[in-house]
Amino acid sequence: MTIEWEAGRLDSDLDGVSFDTLAVRAGQQRSPEGEHSEALFLTSSYVFRTAADAAARFAGDVPGNVYSRYTNPTVRTFEERMAALEGAEQAVATSSGMAAIMSVVMSLCSAGDHVLVSRSVFGSTISLFEKYFKRFGVEVDYVPLADLDGWAAAFKANTKLLFVESPSNPLAELVDITALAELAHAKGALLAVDNCFCTPALQQPLKLGADVVIHSATKYIDGQGRSMGGVVAGRAELMKEVVGFLRTAGPTLSPFNAWLFLKGLETLRIRMQAHCQSALQLAQWLEQQPGIEKVHYAGLTSHPQHELAKRQQSAFGAVVSFEVKGGKEAAWRVIDATRVISITTNLGDTKTTIAHPATTSHGRLTPAERANAGISDSLIRVAVGLEDVADLQADLARGLAAI
Repeated sequence: MTIEWEAGRLDSDLDGVSFDTLAVRAGQQRSPEGEHSEALFLTSSYVFRTAADAAARFAGDVPGNVYSRYTNPTVRTFEERMAALEGAEQAVATSSGMAAIMSVVMSLCSAGDHVLVSRSVFGSTISLFEKYFKRFGVEVDYVPLADLDGWAAAFKANTKLLFVESPSNPLAELVDITALAELAHAKGALLAVDNCFCTPALQQPLKLGADVVIHSATKYIDGQGRSMGGVVAGRAELMKEVVGFLRTAGPTLSPFNAWLFLKGLETLRIRMQAHCQSALQLAQWLEQQPGIEKVHYAGLTSHPQHELAKRQQSAFGAVVSFEVKGGKEAAWRVIDATRVISITTNLGDTKTTIAHPATTSHGRLTPAERANAGISDSLIRVAVGLEDVADLQADLARGLAAI
């Protein structure tokens, strides 16, 4: 990775530098103006020197910007920085996390291909596979995330792709990514991992054997709930297909949002460390509270995959889910009694959020689909922000007292 400095300065080589330096510096190319912060290129098109220059750029014979639907300097800086952080050959930015998932399947799968999806994924992800991909001839089956034998048994001759969230939303389930990648590759399939909950600051699935990593940059990449976007990263040969889809279909990231994400990446590791520290304290506190049946957080020694989380993640993430006694009525009472925590389904924000998955993020699923995903009516999800954890505990205590 290199930075092109202003006139009169030599390129600065970033090969071999640390994650934190890459998060601040990778991908930046300075114009002759010598700006220190990354430039924001708010333009839809670009001017060519000659008709021959335009033809050469459109044909791909010479490098250069063509049209901001698929080439923009600010977006490219964000893509190169994300590739560096994930250890990918190339990253491609999209308009949202769901657009990233759509782009992967539309780019790498065809009608007649078979896709295996973990049962414990975001509700909209299930809807995308069930209502839309199936409509266009893609076969889809679901497998319990941690069940490697189940994955092996579910393969068909036409299995093309495995798609997982690890950790999952909202139950913090995990799969052994290395083992699943080995299984997929032995069967001639690809493994895509949604890394939204960990970010590359905590986990790098490509280094564990995955072929594709996916992010909703809307979450921790931004970190302040300001904008929407997504990322797909992996080998250049696979990303070439994704770029081709984006160039034609157009679910691309806006330059302004890319610029915001670049600012978010500069503090990513620091924020994730603080998120994780508070989430662990909150999860440990919740386990001791009356009225709670179960706490789902991989940082707890009670979590069945705690040791796996320690092996493939550097920390345990910021999402804590718990089940209360009394079903939906009790869960709603807890949520409604809070005063500091925001009632919203987004996560990855500096502000802590609380939600009832069964009636929000997973509300469009059938009761059977929610049961398969482990989403009970008594489940509450808390995405821990950067407030004082004592204040969050007091706010949840107020809610728990309501039941």
